[in-house]
Amino acid sequence: MKITKVEALPVDRYLFVQVHTDAGITGLGESGTWGYLEASAAAIEKYAQYLTGEDPRRIEHHWNVMYRSSHFRGAAIMGAISAIDIALWDIKAKALGVPVYDLLGGKCRDKARVYYHVFGQTTEELVQGCIAAKGQGFTAVGHLTPFLDEPRAVPYFKTHAGKIQDAIDTVRRYREAVGNEVDLCIEIHRRLTPAEAVVLARGIEPYHPMFYEDPILPDNFDAMGLVAQQIAVPIATGERLHTIYEFQMLLARGAVQYVRPDVCMAGGISGSKKIAALAEAHHVGVVPHNPLSPVSTAACLQLAACIPNFAIQEYPTGEDRPPKSEIVKSTVRCENGFLIIPDGPGIGIELAPNAREKYPPKPRPVGARLHVDGSVVDQ
Repeated sequence: MKITKVEALPVDRYLFVQVHTDAGITGLGESGTWGYLEASAAAIEKYAQYLTGEDPRRIEHHWNVMYRSSHFRGAAIMGAISAIDIALWDIKAKALGVPVYDLLGGKCRDKARVYYHVFGQTTEELVQGCIAAKGQGFTAVGHLTPFLDEPRAVPYFKTHAGKIQDAIDTVRRYREAVGNEVDLCIEIHRRLTPAEAVVLARGIEPYHPMFYEDPILPDNFDAMGLVAQQIAVPIATGERLHTIYEFQMLLARGAVQYVRPDVCMAGGISGSKKIAALAEAHHVGVVPHNPLSPVSTAACLQLAACIPNFAIQEYPTGEDRPPKSEIVKSTVRCENGFLIIPDGPGIGIELAPNAREKYPPKPRPVGARLHVDGSVVDQ
């Protein structure tokens, strides 16, 4: 079997890759570099020059060639490698007539618990979103910020006391709204300094969050470790990391209790499986990052199916509604807060034939939220 064509397919706010073969089998993957999809598409096109004519089944070899062919790394490149890796696993499993997880040790579970995205520009909207998710059968809610989903165009300002106390009160309201029947996955979006992160974690500890996600910027592993040493709330982080080497440094510092590899950016299924094994050796759970399309969800489920330390899966809002539901031929079934692991060959999902025409690319603009003093705010 030989690769005949590798194409980058921008659709709506997503970037897919299709790898075609002379056996008539096409593999599907997705890049997770959602802020810089144009750059990731260019990297895919460059890798296509190498891959065309190669045997798609030599996945580990091709991964190493793409990763080690130059001295440069980064999100755009890793998004491209990840998308291609997922597509190559899709091809190999389809050729053998089995799901990808069958090639990675087989299933550890039949379904994957998920947390549902909750959004809102007011605390009341977020509280009602938690209640609605519970009513739909979800046992966990996430993307759940104590700082609200405020528009980036609005300048930010709060005193330290006001910011911290408001956030603590908001988490309290979430817990009171859903009781202990729903886990809270608290999303900070890297908005705090290490000192602030410690203060807030201690304040929300009585409400028993399942995890405290990305409390600070991901750039300094020592700083994340310092926060982890001073709090009793589990930290979840890793969505901005790209390699097993970064995750190893994070784990070695005791800086994380739930790793969050993005299958579409951390090296695809190959890279994410290795990250999960590193985490397993540290008794750390895996919560795959997944803010993307149903293709990403399907790839995440292949990982969730075959690793023993899977904890919970991020499940984006709207997979049962357009445009997401119309980008693919069918979506994964969700029942009572669990996604049913598909048993079809490959990653178990296919693009709709008219996806690109129906939903043309929507480039993301560059912009940041500003403080009232004019400086940049992380949000």
